[in-house]
Amino acid sequence: MLRALWLALAAWGAVHPMYYFVSYLAANGWDFGAMIDAWYVNDSTRGLTWDLTIAAVTLTLWILAEVAVRRNWVALLAIPATFCIGVSCGLPLYLWFRSRRV
Repeated sequence: MLRALWLALAAWGAVHPMYYFVSYLAANGWDFGAMIDAWYVNDSTRGLTWDLTIAAVTLTLWILAEVAVRRNWVALLAIPATFCIGVSCGLPLYLWFRSRRV
């Protein structure tokens, strides 16, 4: 049951934020540079950006450390999910991979 919850949260964490990213890009000419600039428009967004960046780096180090011990190589897929989609997808995806038998 918990595995299904991790997978559902990973899907939600992929789809929900992506809706906002695609909406922003569609409204602003698909300029990724402008979207990244928007992440630093004020102290509030800058703080959130750094919070998520630090969380992503921490999650990546945790994944690497555990994969080295558990040899659950497929769990490495959570790293590109984290940096290409976000921590909201990468973390529950990693927990889904981690909760299966190795």
